[in-house]
Amino acid sequence: MLLAQHFFPQMYVRALAGTRRRSDPTIPRLSLRVNNLGNLYRDQGMLNAAEQMYLRALAGKEKALGPNHTSTLTTINNLGNLYRDMGKLDAAEQMYMRAQRK
Repeated sequence: MLLAQHFFPQMYVRALAGTRRRSDPTIPRLSLRVNNLGNLYRDQGMLNAAEQMYLRALAGKEKALGPNHTSTLTTINNLGNLYRDMGKLDAAEQMYMRAQRK
């Protein structure tokens, strides 16, 4: 498990760096990779790092796809789940309500 905890985030970070060099940071593909890195960090218990990735992915998706796109809403839901896991229930509720309003 230690190898996976070290290796997989490094792979995502390298993929992000390659995408960032080649393209506009607001493209959906980059935001999807950032969201996936957030998922990985969340699964590994790195909740603060996951929050930063989800927020970054959300900003990119809102700009590239709009606030009502299903991919954007997935990241909003991911943030809600993360905040629930962190015990930030008010923030979680806000994310869930935001996703429902769309």
